[in-house]
Amino acid sequence: MPYTKVIQQLKENLQVAYRQAIDSDNRLDELQKAGHGKFVAIFNKEQGFTQNSNRFLPYVQELATEFETIQESIHTSPETLEAFVKKLGVLLQTLQTFKQQSK
Repeated sequence: MPYTKVIQQLKENLQVAYRQAIDSDNRLDELQKAGHGKFVAIFNKEQGFTQNSNRFLPYVQELATEFETIQESIHTSPETLEAFVKKLGVLLQTLQTFKQQSK
């Protein structure tokens, strides 16, 4: 695999996103019980996700599925990696912003 180090870094970042998504989804559950958090989706289609959820975990699962495909592929195009990295970046940035603002 020509992108071994990149793949390893993406895997580590995806694991971070997974852990943060669990914490954030729990916080969203708390906010919803308190009558807040009345929105339909965290991300819109323009951000590249096919999921439409008001929780973070489905987006992480979408990325995990894409990551498996990337890992199994013999030839991964730079465009595919770039699109994946952009979505992972948006997810991690949004998780971090949510964590800071929901304290």
